[in-house]
Amino acid sequence: MPRLRHVRLAVLAAAVAGAIALAPFASRDVDSPLVGVPHAAAGAAAGAVPPPRVEPYRPIPDPDGPRGELAAARPASPAALTGYVWPLPKGRLTNPFGPSRWGSRVVDGEHFHDGIDLATFCGDRIGAAHAGTVLAAGRRYDQYIGWQGDLTRYTKRLDEKHAWGTLPIVVVIDDGNGYRSVYAHLSKVVVKRGDRVEAGELIGYEGATGRAFGCHLHWEVFSPQETAVFGLDPDVARRMKLPLFHTARIDPQLLLPPRREPGAKPTPAPSGAPAEPAPGQDRR
Repeated sequence: MPRLRHVRLAVLAAAVAGAIALAPFASRDVDSPLVGVPHAAAGAAAGAVPPPRVEPYRPIPDPDGPRGELAAARPASPAALTGYVWPLPKGRLTNPFGPSRWGSRVVDGEHFHDGIDLATFCGDRIGAAHAGTVLAAGRRYDQYIGWQGDLTRYTKRLDEKHAWGTLPIVVVIDDGNGYRSVYAHLSKVVVKRGDRVEAGELIGYEGATGRAFGCHLHWEVFSPQETAVFGLDPDVARRMKLPLFHTARIDPQLLLPPRREPGAKPTPAPSGAPAEPAPGQDRR
């Protein structure tokens, strides 16, 4: 009996340790524009294991911005953002924003997918979801996507293992409204750093570079001014030598115009007016 009691205590200790490892990493800022992500305080009030203390992050200075200064302005609410179009107009939504077994981020103790996945076919054209300026195009993009910590050990690991080619091909665009769009897993890009692009303009082609199970586009949106953070799976952070936190994302679908489901019949145009083209069709 004493031996069995020790085994039970060991199992209980392991379970508690696992719960702490996946403790909530979410915004404590009630005014955060982050939508659909419950705050850590709710879990604590329900008697859950208290989350670890998360200090307010200190942003990595943007290489192209004020060194070490945090902008005083709050990011605009997603509801106030305009000018977005579907980056893959005919893409099928294969993984939405939110809790997901496939997510490597951790929010309120759950694995979380921090963007949306859209898929059509390998090589399909990907357009900019919003007009803006290209900050990165290729596999060296991490300094532009909101990591909260030093990336020296991470980049050193990639150099030593000659592993840059294992990363996805990514385009990061400053949308000009306080937010940035991140497009991942492209097979090829046709833009370069510093290019100015318009909404819908070709930036690359759908692919499966990096850790992907098939050709698709992963698209995420965030504001460098955001003070909420998402956690990274501790195992992933340890293996990749990445920081444990990065800037929280918003749900990209909140920015997009509605579109008809496949097979839906078009609405007849008023007499004498030209018919509206179906989403994804050229207007020529």
